[in-house]
Amino acid sequence: MQVVILCGGLGTRLREETEFRPKPMMPLGNRPILWHIMKTYATHGHKDFILCLGYKGEVIRDFFRNYQWNLSDVTLRLGRQPKITYLSGHDEEDWTVTLLDTGQLTMTGGRLKRALPHVRDEEFLLTYGDGLTTSDINASIAFHRRHGKTVTVTAVQPAGRFGDLTLNGTAVGAFKEKPKQQAAYVSGGFFVMNRRIGAYLEGDPTVLEQEPMTRLCAEGEVEAFLHEGFWQCMDTYREWQILNDLWSSGQAPWKIW
Repeated sequence: MQVVILCGGLGTRLREETEFRPKPMMPLGNRPILWHIMKTYATHGHKDFILCLGYKGEVIRDFFRNYQWNLSDVTLRLGRQPKITYLSGHDEEDWTVTLLDTGQLTMTGGRLKRALPHVRDEEFLLTYGDGLTTSDINASIAFHRRHGKTVTVTAVQPAGRFGDLTLNGTAVGAFKEKPKQQAAYVSGGFFVMNRRIGAYLEGDPTVLEQEPMTRLCAEGEVEAFLHEGFWQCMDTYREWQILNDLWSSGQAPWKIW
C-alpha cells in the first residue's frame, strides 16, 4: 500500500533547528526522523512512498538523490569516461520514493489533494513527518477494511506534559507529577484512508484536520483504531531530545527492524 507523508510544514516551534532544514530531516542518531518513519512502514511491508514537500524540500530531495552514494562503499574510475561502481548495498534498495513539490504555503489538506493523482489504489496510508509509534500498521489496515469508512485514525494516549490535579471544589485532593499517559485519546497522526477523501478537499488552503475531518465525523465516516503503546510526536526541542535519548540508549521502542 502506498504511504503519503506530509513533509512540507514550516516547523515554527523548532525554528532554531529548522531554519536550514525541514523538520522531517531533523536527525535521530545518524538518520532523519523521516527515515525512521519510513523504516517503520517498510518493516510492515509498505515501501512505496509519496513525500509531499514544501518548506526546504530541496534538502529532502538531496537526501534521497544521494542515498546510494552516501550509504555505499564505492569505486570511482576517473577520467573522460568516469564510472562509479557500488560495492555494497543497503536495506532500502526496494523502496520507491516519489518526491512532490506541493507548495511552500499549502496546508495539509491541500498537500494531500495534490498527492492523490499519484495514489494508484482506492486505499492508502497517510502520516506526518514528525511522529513515531509502535502501532501495528497492518492491524489498522485490517480494521479499516472491516468498518468500510473513509478514514481510520490511530488514536493514542500521549505522555502527560503536566502534573494532574484531583480537585474537590478548589481543594487539591491529589497531585500526580506528569502521568505516563493522559486519560483522553488524541489523533496519533497515522491514518488509513480511502480515495473518497478527495471529495472533502477544496484546494491548497484546506486544513485536513479542520473542515474536512469535521464533515467526515458528522457523516459517520471516521473510525478510531486504538493504540495504547508507544507514540511520540516531535513538536518541541524537548520532544526531539526525548526521541534522541531513546535512540542513543538502544531502547527506542519504534525500532522494530
